[in-house]
Amino acid sequence: MRVQVLPIQLINQIAAGEVVERPSSVVKELVENSFDAGASSISIEIEQGGTRRIRIRDNGCGIVKEDLPLALSRHATSKIASFDDLEQVATMGFRGEALPSISSVSRLTLVSRIADADCAWRVDADGTEKDFDPKPDPHPPGTTVDIRDLFYNTPARRKFLKSEKTEFDHIHTLIQRMALSRFDIEFSLSHNQKEIFRLRQAERESEQEERLAGILGSAFLGNAITVDVASSGLQLTGWVGLPTFSRSQQDMQFFYVNGRLVRDKLIVHAVRQAFQDVLFHGRHPVFVLYLTLDPALVDVNAHPAKLEVRFREGRLVHDFLFSALHRAIAQVRPSHQIINPVAEIPQSEEMLVMNDSTASKKTVYPSYKVSQSSIPYQVEETLKAFGKLYSTSTPETETPVQQEQDQDFPTLGYAIAHLHNIYILSETRNGIILVDAHAAHERIIYERLKQQSQHGKVASQPLLLPIKINVSPAEADLCEQLGETMSEMGFDLSRSGPETIILRSVPVLIGTKDVETLIRDMIADLNQNGMSHRLEEQGNRLLATVACHSAVRAHRRLSIDEMNALLRDMEKTDRSGQCNHGRPTWVELSTRDLDKFFLRGK
Repeated sequence: MRVQVLPIQLINQIAAGEVVERPSSVVKELVENSFDAGASSISIEIEQGGTRRIRIRDNGCGIVKEDLPLALSRHATSKIASFDDLEQVATMGFRGEALPSISSVSRLTLVSRIADADCAWRVDADGTEKDFDPKPDPHPPGTTVDIRDLFYNTPARRKFLKSEKTEFDHIHTLIQRMALSRFDIEFSLSHNQKEIFRLRQAERESEQEERLAGILGSAFLGNAITVDVASSGLQLTGWVGLPTFSRSQQDMQFFYVNGRLVRDKLIVHAVRQAFQDVLFHGRHPVFVLYLTLDPALVDVNAHPAKLEVRFREGRLVHDFLFSALHRAIAQVRPSHQIINPVAEIPQSEEMLVMNDSTASKKTVYPSYKVSQSSIPYQVEETLKAFGKLYSTSTPETETPVQQEQDQDFPTLGYAIAHLHNIYILSETRNGIILVDAHAAHERIIYERLKQQSQHGKVASQPLLLPIKINVSPAEADLCEQLGETMSEMGFDLSRSGPETIILRSVPVLIGTKDVETLIRDMIADLNQNGMSHRLEEQGNRLLATVACHSAVRAHRRLSIDEMNALLRDMEKTDRSGQCNHGRPTWVELSTRDLDKFFLRGK
């Protein structure tokens, strides 16, 4: 076959294969256009999961009559005009491919009106980019894009679509994610003429939290901390869930770069590193984060779907995200947040076995009316009343310790018992706290060991026999360039050939077991991400093992002084809410919780 020019519609259909993957892809492109139009209200109407109809209406600036045919032509856009504009894109869209690509695989109608126009204008498109004949239409200021019969002329693509429910679920999730990026816009979503949700504009902080709770659940705000850090022209804001409020899936992770929802490997790596020693194995953190930086420092033209970005200073962005989140998690003290005893906490294998074995022996409480009369006293008030009746001491004879406890209760309270030689029972001003002594002590020792390791010089030990490692030429070049850096980390690594490096010494902290694999992994990380935390992770694993074996063992009886000393250390230690394996170290029951157990105040 000879070389020939493809028809315009076929060109657009090929482009649609990259832009329009499923109905949610269409919704994403059109809603982003509404963002760029300055809309304050966006309405999304879906029928049959988007395969029959997608209609998106906004109250943005609109499109002038003369520009409507251009808006439906490939590589025509109002958002960039030169290469310099492409270098610092500040809008959601910029390629000029979305509308012509969508029109090539659907029946598209575009209606738009600018604010001072007498009427709106309407055009129909089929992907051929010709025979445009704008007609007047009674449409309010703004734009409506009506998509019907998606993939009607590409049946092979239509066969790959999932069920109506699945396709709509993708749209539903997408709109929720986009709604979290623009609190200043009102969103409404309906499916088959039934309104699914309506999110009002959320300018105030309380309104934003209400939108967050509506999308992620009220438990998220109750188990999250706010982040607001700025440095080196970068700003990170948003909310991060506590390590104990983790998920088995990555379904509650929302990251926005200059308002654009992205999924970037560098960002994922930085977040994972920040949570590396506070999450239970197999769990994933929950967060809604917004990174703001100069548009010139991020390339959004990396993928047709614009879900991936490239940072011009990747190392700077990675270190900024890691340090900001690492500090935010470390600064959480008991005074900031009480672990919710009913939050989603992973179960250990022993707990799972116990639950399975006792599932058939669950106690079934009878359904009868409680015969006890309501008691007006709350637990705390009742204890005070009994204390006055039976107290053998007067205020003048109270000990200094008692007076100190009454005047200044520490956050984790004062120990009153060691239950089963495992759990510390502590009384607080607002209730009681249970602490896993071994887990808490393990975290305290671990954090101290890390600080000592970080502030001291990395000790190195020579290998009895040097290790010869075969690598690629590019990796050998990288090792040669980073020789000084590797030396500071405790490695004596040198190049001995085009594809060979020699390892002569390693850090004492990691030992000599499987060190070749560690070197290869570090080189791969440095080659791909420009950085590596393998050594730190390996060292931290060893420190965690040391801490675990050094911590107070279960079934060892602790004195009151020992338990109080442990509680005070917990209040001063970073990440003391979780042990080295990510399990919670303590939980609280407030007096209100205790009242509920005994139907007090009912």
